[in-house]
Amino acid sequence: MGAHKLLFSELKLWTSGRGGWIARLHKGGCGKASLSSCSPKVCIVGSGPAGFYTAQHLIKARQDVEVDIYERLPVPFGLVRFGVAPDHPEVKNVINTFTQTAKHSRCSFYGNVNVGKNVSITELQQAYHAVVLSYGAEGNRSMGVPGEDLAGVYSAKDFVGWYNGLPSCRELSPDLSCETAVILGQGNVALDVARILLSPIDILKKTDITQPTLEALAESQVRRVLIVGRRGPIQIACTIKELREMVNLPDTRPDMVAADFDGVKEALKDLPRPRKRLTELMLKTALEVPGEKEQERRSKASRTWGFRFFRSPVEVLAEPGHSRIAGIRLAINKLEGSGDGAQAVLTGEVEDVPCGLVVSSIGYKSLPIDPSVPFDSRKAIVPNTMGRVKQAAGLYCSGWLKTGPTGVIATTMNNSFDTARSILEDMDSGTLDMSAAKPGSQSISALLEKRGVKPVTFSDWEKIDNVEMKRGESRGKPREKLLTVEEMLHVAWT
Repeated sequence: MGAHKLLFSELKLWTSGRGGWIARLHKGGCGKASLSSCSPKVCIVGSGPAGFYTAQHLIKARQDVEVDIYERLPVPFGLVRFGVAPDHPEVKNVINTFTQTAKHSRCSFYGNVNVGKNVSITELQQAYHAVVLSYGAEGNRSMGVPGEDLAGVYSAKDFVGWYNGLPSCRELSPDLSCETAVILGQGNVALDVARILLSPIDILKKTDITQPTLEALAESQVRRVLIVGRRGPIQIACTIKELREMVNLPDTRPDMVAADFDGVKEALKDLPRPRKRLTELMLKTALEVPGEKEQERRSKASRTWGFRFFRSPVEVLAEPGHSRIAGIRLAINKLEGSGDGAQAVLTGEVEDVPCGLVVSSIGYKSLPIDPSVPFDSRKAIVPNTMGRVKQAAGLYCSGWLKTGPTGVIATTMNNSFDTARSILEDMDSGTLDMSAAKPGSQSISALLEKRGVKPVTFSDWEKIDNVEMKRGESRGKPREKLLTVEEMLHVAWT
């Protein structure tokens, strides 16, 4: 019998089947003979970049860790699929790396599982040695001003979800019948929204933007987009790549206020290099007389965009007797202090800007998942030290839930690797009790079945992926996304 068991564990090392299924047939304690059942089992909640990078590091660093990734939607990749702009396909290339991780013999994907509803965190903790929360930031920071609930006011998160095919935003159908749109916030997401609103349809129709969005944008009357920030040009939050894309956007010309740039040239010498290059490009765009070719291009442009600095929203104005937006009232600010630490202070002056669309791009925020998990509602994060959730042994977090919604995908990669290192350290030091075998997905799958929840596997997702790519091909696009959970499940399971 002992020889049989030994052979069995050797076989496990050779198998490359999905999720190391041979290993998972093992039951019993942590005796030498049934070594494979004692492998560390880690569960990750959320399959965006934070979840996948955490999984990747764990699997590469230890040859015996088994990782299960649970995702509420039937499709993986989080904000890479639903956040990255359609005209930035190169950013989505990380999906290839995530796919390699998902297809690793020691990794399994369970889509269509709503943690906190279908299964509790406590139940996951009973089934796994460690549980990592990587479910991101799906809430919106509110502006906190009167009128923000009027028709015609949207959060950037929902607007981005709409053009990227997030099922919960499918019915947003924003009214684009106005001439002027105002975007509040000057980060990369704000510039993505501005670019999508103003891009020629011929450019967008070659991307994976959804068909309903494409049709709405083809009919759009929006010709002018103002991108508003509470501080000055030196504090702007976007990066140079996104600014350059705006500057070079076909059929558009910049429209800036020269006075906003007073004193900026003099401050250039003290700026760090990336910030200096960004500010120089802004100055050039706003103040320099363009060359002949650029002048000709601008004179033919039918659409305009511009930054408005030193402005904060005070109130969204309604059309008299209607619940629709007619404009926005902005407070005029001045800066106290300098550089990144400068604070916007009210001057007491206001100005009204007529517009028919307001998109608030002032940040995403994480929401609590389960009453058993500590949550700092002021910072909107799970309180943690290097990814270890405070006062909750065996519970970890990575990504935006750990840090707040900042940085690019590479930032999330590093923060997720750090969390994975914390888990590995805790396994090695004995902080995590590895002496008992844990059932992992075996017990969770049984629970879900009992509750009538059928998970979507990674090979089910590949069916969805193939259908989307085929649908896109017929339209000359990289993919045409399925837009409802029902459609996704239908394709996955037939």
